[in-house]
Amino acid sequence: MTRKEPADTPLGDAFHLYDTTLRDGAQREGISYSVQDKLAVARLLDELGVGFVEGGWPGALPKDTEFFARAAKGELKLKHAALVAFGATRKAGTTADVDPQVRALLDSEAPVITLVAKSDLRHIERALRVDVGEACAMVRDTVEFLVKEGRRVFLDAEHFFDGYAYSPETSLKVLDAAAHAGADVLVLCDTNGGQLPLGLAETVRTIKDKTGFRLGIHCQDDTSCAVANSVAAVQAGVTHVQCTANGYGERAGNADLFAVTGNLVTKLGMDVLPTGGAAELTRVSHALAEIANLAPYTHQAYVGASAFAHKAGLHASAIKVDPLLYNHIDPSSVGNDMRVLVTEMAGRASLELKGRELGVDLAGRPEALTSAMRKVKRLEAEGWSFEAADASLELLLRQEADVPAEAPFELESYRVVLDHRADAEVVSEATVKVHVGGQRVIATAEGIGPVHALDAALRKALSPHLSWLDSVDLADYKVRILQGHPGTDAVTRVLVESTDGEREWTTVGVHGNIVEASWLALCDALVHKSTTVA
Repeated sequence: MTRKEPADTPLGDAFHLYDTTLRDGAQREGISYSVQDKLAVARLLDELGVGFVEGGWPGALPKDTEFFARAAKGELKLKHAALVAFGATRKAGTTADVDPQVRALLDSEAPVITLVAKSDLRHIERALRVDVGEACAMVRDTVEFLVKEGRRVFLDAEHFFDGYAYSPETSLKVLDAAAHAGADVLVLCDTNGGQLPLGLAETVRTIKDKTGFRLGIHCQDDTSCAVANSVAAVQAGVTHVQCTANGYGERAGNADLFAVTGNLVTKLGMDVLPTGGAAELTRVSHALAEIANLAPYTHQAYVGASAFAHKAGLHASAIKVDPLLYNHIDPSSVGNDMRVLVTEMAGRASLELKGRELGVDLAGRPEALTSAMRKVKRLEAEGWSFEAADASLELLLRQEADVPAEAPFELESYRVVLDHRADAEVVSEATVKVHVGGQRVIATAEGIGPVHALDAALRKALSPHLSWLDSVDLADYKVRILQGHPGTDAVTRVLVESTDGEREWTTVGVHGNIVEASWLALCDALVHKSTTVA
């Protein structure tokens, strides 16, 4: 694997965007990347334009060793990023050239190597059980050896901020040993994640002024300040920032790559990604969440589905005049979209904007708009929720705008029974009577539960008449029991998410009976689909 430097950004090697998802991010509880996953993650990060991708710890973890071996054989072709191997300095009492972990770093063929070293006197004496002189020699010897072998070396000064507060001279000696041995960047690590932005920035400025070394930053999120600390460090003079995708990492996680990058690009005007890279932030964030088998965090800054979602009527009124009045940036600049949520808080502007988004134009229709607003507020008071059910809201707005969606069938009646059999198996049976295509149709079907049986019976009745029905699947089904007003019974709210393989839509039903609530949501799902069929 040839040595590769980050390029293709206006800042080039002057500023490093460094990702450690595959090593530090993989330490998050619940994440377990396969080697194939790791290759896919690295490719996505490279597509985004990250300058350095840390692939893991070869020699210490078999999967990481295999990852680097497969990368070296050509399975990982990087356009923007340099691949980085992570590892420790030589052990005490030996030499770097024979230390097996150091040799594994060379064997990885990674062009860049990040070494981790203790920079806190307490860790040196109690964890490493060596004196400061030997700790610095371990750093110096390993860096010198790797540099002579043609590798670019970064040093992660572990527990730096805590160590500097306890024994400044020790922490500075570790940095000095690495710098004079040839390390390109000295990364100050807030390993325990306990720093706050003002104090951290002050320390960074002090170290920069004292040493003149090129500095980097690595922040954990134990105070929920990892992003703020990282940005503050950049403002204080670091030119290398380490992050993980979506903030993945052990404990509370790490600095979120997408929030840090969003801030650097949109707030500090730093071109840390190739042209067009910022507009890929949302897509890459969600793709990486899928590989990690974690749901994307809807309220994540910049890239979350709710990052530019507006619920209050006051916000919507201003957005109608100028979207930037309540958006801190243009959402499209980071690949996201603005959404208007319609709830009991909605005003006329919210509904008008939402209608426009859903293809129902209520502009210049004050009576329809007022009627729709009153209906939404009344239904929300009864337990309906439209902010997660755009398809049902669209049908409601169509009705109020006098362009109602035509239902593809008409219900005569339905019946659901529960059969507890002698072998203890419980089966639901549903019968539906509907009018479709000018015919009266009766169909019966069994299911695991009453809703499953009802859905199966309805499909059985309609399939011969609706050619598109077989493409529609129930993707998700959520039930919430809502406490009613004092003195009344609880009501049930059902959200049904449907898909036709190309798009998804959500409908809602509310009733005191869970089966009827489900029926209302199921019917809306089919009516909505019918409006999209030519």
